[in-house]
Amino acid sequence: MKSKASASFEVKQIYLLTAALIVATLAIGYLPSGTQSVDTPANLAAGTEPRSSPGGATGDGRALTPEQMKQLADRQASPLIERLQSDPNNGSLLAQVGAIYHIAHQYPQAGAFYGRAVRLNPGNVALRTKLASSLYRSGDADGAIAELNRALNYDANDANALFDLGVIRFEGKGDRKGAMTAWKRLLKSNPQLSAERKATVEKMMAEASVTPVDRRGFENARGRDDSGSISR
Repeated sequence: MKSKASASFEVKQIYLLTAALIVATLAIGYLPSGTQSVDTPANLAAGTEPRSSPGGATGDGRALTPEQMKQLADRQASPLIERLQSDPNNGSLLAQVGAIYHIAHQYPQAGAFYGRAVRLNPGNVALRTKLASSLYRSGDADGAIAELNRALNYDANDANALFDLGVIRFEGKGDRKGAMTAWKRLLKSNPQLSAERKATVEKMMAEASVTPVDRRGFENARGRDDSGSISR
């Protein structure tokens, strides 16, 4: 039988993961364009990661283990996966399950569900960008770049896809020139970006122009861990 303290800790972790998932659905991307209207908490509007997100330390200082993250993600995803048994071509459900696994750092599973969603809706640039993020975090930089290039075939000026393409080329492939090309194109084609978002891109460009790839990690480059896209 679980102790009261253990049961309380588990409930708290479920709450934190649920809260993070709600946040992910509200703010998909961190370079929102001036034409978008996204109702997000202040910390997400600033492009920062919530303090209580899964994978970090909890309020009592304890961190979730990878196995705990997986268990909580499986629990959150279970009812949606059950619904998919009778409705396997429901792209919205597939994307939701992908987001659950991505936010819990279960990137291969996230990529599998995002991939199914993309096959149902190949022109959905946001979904392709999320798929690319999951692929990259799974270690498949080439696959991620391929998905972002496909996304840009549908929308050549998508801010999320262009930013992620730059980050992955820089950090995943050591391709500074390719990264700079993507980011310059992003700034040129998205003049509506806020000053803060523009500054984020310019900072990355400055680092790529003078600093060797330091493998800081995709999350640090973006400023926070999201459900798989850049301008969310």
